[in-house]
Amino acid sequence: MKVFPALLIALCVAFYEFSPAQHHPAEILRISPTSGPEGTHVEIIGRNLQPVTAVFFGSNTSTFKSVSPEKLIAIVPHRAVASLVAVITSTARAPSPFPFAVINDPRIPEEVSYKTGYINPEPAPPGFSSVMLWGIAIADMRVPGYESATVEIARTQLSCQTDGREFVLIDEAGKLHGGLYRRIPWFAGNQSEPLPLHYDTANHTVILPVGQRQDRVWHFWSASPRPALPQGKLQGCAAKALVKISDGALVQVGMDYWRDPTVPYAPGNNHEAGASNWYFPSDRWQETLFTDIGGVPF
Repeated sequence: MKVFPALLIALCVAFYEFSPAQHHPAEILRISPTSGPEGTHVEIIGRNLQPVTAVFFGSNTSTFKSVSPEKLIAIVPHRAVASLVAVITSTARAPSPFPFAVINDPRIPEEVSYKTGYINPEPAPPGFSSVMLWGIAIADMRVPGYESATVEIARTQLSCQTDGREFVLIDEAGKLHGGLYRRIPWFAGNQSEPLPLHYDTANHTVILPVGQRQDRVWHFWSASPRPALPQGKLQGCAAKALVKISDGALVQVGMDYWRDPTVPYAPGNNHEAGASNWYFPSDRWQETLFTDIGGVPF
C-alpha cells in the first residue's frame, strides 16, 4: 500500500517538471539575425515563449507573431536603437543574452519609418475582405538641388493569388489618389492635405513634384475603389508601381487589407500587410514591388 503515496508524489513532481509554461519563466536563448535596419524580421528562439504578450527592442514595442513555445518572429520597430530584446509575460520580463544592433541604410532619412522592407508577421484578422496598394514618395533634403526632385508614376497594379491562381484586381495608368501627410513626426495625427498632381497626358503618367513640399510625405494609392479579395484560400497579394525617381527623391510601396471597402481610414479598419524596400534615383524606369505571397521569410 505504501507504493501509492510514492507514486502520487512522483506524479506531482513530474507534473511540475513538465507542466505548462506558466510554471516556468520565459527565456530567450538566441536571436537571428543579430543586426539589421528597422523593419528586419528577427527570429527569437527560447523556452516557454507561448504566453508572451509583448516584445520590446529597448523601450520600443514590436509587432510579433508566436510560432511555437520555442519561437517568435518580431519586427525591429521604428526608432529602435542598439539594445536588448525582451519578451514580456504576465509575470516576468526576459531579456536576450546580447543586444540587437540597429544598422540603417544611411541613404534613408532618419525620420522615415521603416528603413527596410518587411511583411507583417500577423495576418489580417477574419472579416478583412478588401485590399489596396499604396506608395510613399519623399524628397531627400540632404541632396543638393532636392527642390526640383520628382517622382513619375506610369502604372500601378494590384494582384492577389487565391487557390494557386493569380487575379489582377487593379491595373491603372495615368491616375492616382492620395494626400500630403506630416513627415516629422512621421504621419503624425494621420492628417493630410490634397495631393498636388501634375499630369503628362501624352505619356499617361502622373508626376509628383516632391521637392516642392519636402516637409511632407507624398502618400498615394490607386484611383480605383478598394477591390474585394477573390474568393478561396488566399496565398497573398502583390502591389507594383512603375516609377522614375529623380535625384533627391525616394519611393516605397506597400499594401493594406481592409475590413470595410468604403469607410475611410479609421482605427481597426485597415491592417498593414507590409512595405517594400526603398527605391532610389535612376534615369531608368523601375518596377517597385511589395508582396506578402509566401509569408514571412523564415
